[in-house]
Amino acid sequence: MNNLRIYLTAILVTGILASSCKKDNPGDVSNISGLGGDSVAATAIDNWIRDTLTIPFNVSAKYRWDQGELDFSKDLTPPDEAKIIPVLSSIKKVWINNYVAEAGMTFMKTYIPKFFVLVGSASWNIDGTITLGTAEGGREIVLYVLNDFLIKGMPGYVPADSFNIKLMFHTIEHEFGHILHQTVLYPAAFKQISVGTYTSNWNNTTDKQANENGFVTAYAQSAYDEDFVEMIAVMLIEGKPGFDALVNSISSATARDKLRQKESIVVDYYKNVWGINFYSLQARTRASIDALIK
Repeated sequence: MNNLRIYLTAILVTGILASSCKKDNPGDVSNISGLGGDSVAATAIDNWIRDTLTIPFNVSAKYRWDQGELDFSKDLTPPDEAKIIPVLSSIKKVWINNYVAEAGMTFMKTYIPKFFVLVGSASWNIDGTITLGTAEGGREIVLYVLNDFLIKGMPGYVPADSFNIKLMFHTIEHEFGHILHQTVLYPAAFKQISVGTYTSNWNNTTDKQANENGFVTAYAQSAYDEDFVEMIAVMLIEGKPGFDALVNSISSATARDKLRQKESIVVDYYKNVWGINFYSLQARTRASIDALIK
């Protein structure tokens, strides 16, 4: 999931004429914004981020628009500032607080990404898919679609099992799963469960079709690592009753068995590697989501 950014640095070679010593006056350039040294007064949002994320976790969040942090080839929308605190507050409740409760502050301070970049719209790809989030080297997470985020109490919210809310947390749990397995790899046995059935054409498959092949989502079919973290994300966001309902809805006994094997490996991995009771984390996570949407 890591993005490779290639920056082309142009080296301009200027000929210096020995016969000319004249210097041009460029005029007043002291107030050109964006060239560094800009001073922006701290806002209520900045103070909230400092007190809630930076001081306790050494985490910063960039919400002011900076295309240099993103893909120059994509048409993207800045985030609505009214959404920043509700989004980050919800992330803390659903993701950070629950990992702290199960694994402790030291664990979360060690592995939490230190830099969040927030984007209002989705990032559309050439093949028609959208990128909802990216993680870079375990240090940075870019989150998209903030402007569609609605929780209970916000104007326009309709009480339901909100798709956009779950999508946001699915993205975060997915990317954090990558950070964990890139630190300590999951058991090799996981790769044998669906060996030979991974495909680069995952986007031509529905989630339901993928379920019948033993995958928790269509995207899980794209690679071993994506399969592993999609299991983590779906299991946490749907909760055990939701995940059990998904598995039990599958007609293929073989597919159901594959998902149960994958579930077992995820649960054991969290316990044996990180000392985390996955089912307890799962219950906390789903309860936190319910508190936001119901």
